[in-house]
Amino acid sequence: MDPFIPKRAYFERDALDYPLGRQIYFKMQELGVDIYFVGSHNRVTGIPGKNPQEAYFEAKRTLVVGIRRSPEFQSCRPSAHYQLPLVTSCIGECEYCYLNTTLGKKPYIRVYVNIDEILDRAEKYIEKRLPETTIFEGSATSDPLPVEPYTGALKKTIEFFAKQEKGLFRFVTKFTNVDSLLDAQHCGRTTFRFSINSASVIKNFEHKTPPLEERIEAASKVAEAGYPLGFIIGPIFHYPGWEQEYGELLENLKKELASRVKHPPEFELITHRFTARAKKNILDVFPRTKVPLDKRERVFKFGQFGYGKYLYPPEKMKDLKEFFEEKIREYFPDAKVLYFV
Repeated sequence: MDPFIPKRAYFERDALDYPLGRQIYFKMQELGVDIYFVGSHNRVTGIPGKNPQEAYFEAKRTLVVGIRRSPEFQSCRPSAHYQLPLVTSCIGECEYCYLNTTLGKKPYIRVYVNIDEILDRAEKYIEKRLPETTIFEGSATSDPLPVEPYTGALKKTIEFFAKQEKGLFRFVTKFTNVDSLLDAQHCGRTTFRFSINSASVIKNFEHKTPPLEERIEAASKVAEAGYPLGFIIGPIFHYPGWEQEYGELLENLKKELASRVKHPPEFELITHRFTARAKKNILDVFPRTKVPLDKRERVFKFGQFGYGKYLYPPEKMKDLKEFFEEKIREYFPDAKVLYFV
């Protein structure tokens, strides 16, 4: 798919004190992007939008360039010990996305120019937990790959962790512009993961993202480059024909990766769930959505953060869990399923 070119870019003035800030600024000028200045990347006004739909889609075309000032990293269970804040939000327009709830009505894309300071902070977290190994997640609230051509943050981070004996990095993407990362010195300390789903889920719900075959092709390149490889399959939907479509997904994955994978891949399996707030936000932006949001077909369960979620009932969860574990054993007998939720 075409590279991401924002419609508008906002800069914190202090961001231009950093070489990366100036680099992105000049690139935006070169591309003819409208440029504005803001006092804080957390308080951006001026993004147009007379209703929730307009606000959402305009925000997805907005790049905000700032300085990450908070010294603290958030925890990130179950995928890692801490979030590594390189980017916030994502250019994709996935109807089910939980970021529709957590990032507000205008989920604009934020990048941070003080990457060296962020990595220095990560090193302190690593030292604090010695002799244990500390794992960092680079995609907890973002997909950092689409903006990599502007930031170079992923490559710098990958090469930073290559030198960390007690630090590991992992991130996940739906996107495919991986070529700039294939020659990075990773030393096997970054797990490069892809978010994949059945063809119909991608077509119906994951707008402005590459199709499945392109993601698998990108995963093949990453495997050949020797990265530890992982896949998030999620959100997994239980719908008529799901067994056939998800079976084809795993079969195609096996065909493409069989001769290229140097490490057994890891799988994270996440079934679809939603909150009452998420349902409202989804319907505000996608009023004709076909995402299954009927509470009567779900069971209610309180989550770890004190609010409730609507999950598939136990019999459907059992069907999904048994199916995926069986198929993954069949096609990838050495693979590890990290969790099913």
